[in-house]
Amino acid sequence: MPSTPRPLRKLGFLTIGLFDGDDPRAGHESTLEIIELGERLGFDSAWLRHRHLQYGISSPVAVLAAATQRTSRIELGTAVTPLGWENPLRLAEDWATVDILSGGRLNPGVSVGPPMQWEQVKSALYPDTADAEDFSYDRVSRLLDLVRGKPASDFSGVQGFEVFSDRVQPHSPGLAKRMWYGGGSLRSAQWAGEHGMNFLTSSVVKAENSEDFAEIQLSHIRAFRAAHPDGDAARVSQGLVVIPTDSATPSQRARYEEYAAKRLPRTTSPQGPARMMFAPDYVGTSTELAARLQSHPAHREIDEVAFALPFTFHHDDYVQILTDMATKLGPALGWKPNTTV
Repeated sequence: MPSTPRPLRKLGFLTIGLFDGDDPRAGHESTLEIIELGERLGFDSAWLRHRHLQYGISSPVAVLAAATQRTSRIELGTAVTPLGWENPLRLAEDWATVDILSGGRLNPGVSVGPPMQWEQVKSALYPDTADAEDFSYDRVSRLLDLVRGKPASDFSGVQGFEVFSDRVQPHSPGLAKRMWYGGGSLRSAQWAGEHGMNFLTSSVVKAENSEDFAEIQLSHIRAFRAAHPDGDAARVSQGLVVIPTDSATPSQRARYEEYAAKRLPRTTSPQGPARMMFAPDYVGTSTELAARLQSHPAHREIDEVAFALPFTFHHDDYVQILTDMATKLGPALGWKPNTTV
């Protein structure tokens, strides 16, 4: 394992795509503009969270399809799509379609488990099959098989005037290698590695063998790579809330610091029955942030990040944060903007 930080190779950002329920178009348009800005600034990737029955993007596949037509280079991902809400066959079709439209830039991230608010939503989501639905890793395996081109039907050929395929169409050959698993437990990290996926580790992990966030995250990265066929070369992206303030106004800095302070108490001990540990939000100048990140045990072993944008900030705040990330923080971490056309 490296004793010094790896230079940052890929810089990405993550947004929830918050919107006003009375004017949802404005929020979705803001998200698309932020993705366009990310490409102009040289970011390698832009990621969308997935929210259902909330005021965040509920259909990343639709928003990313729009983004493919407004960008040409930046990679587009989901972090993450909860598969409990999805039919793997239909999702495989949607993702392959968006990947084709993007020219091979889609990076789908998934997770498993029952949908949030399961007891309240199951009668609407699965009115006849709620008790039979499988929310285990097998749901990911089904999706992977379909994306990789394994048969979805026992029939192919011509029937009347129509031609049928036995696998998902369109088929995008490179998509399977760009599939990510978003995991917060040691078992998830191992499972993702065993199944040849890439691994997204975020600002939320389970306190299983430790109550030190960085130590837990590091153990997940190492477990994933130990189980992955590519070993230390297996791709891991770290997601933390990181807010550079280099060009922020005094009022913006004050708001950012207040935001982080309000969320800090939850980082001091495991939260809830699942014993979830939260990382503190990082706020400061790029010089300060780079020093903190380069001393972070987990960050020292990765070379890709997808820094999360805070949920409740304004469009102008995101412009300032992304601009500082690309022009100051990224270079301080050894990253170079992607200017490929």
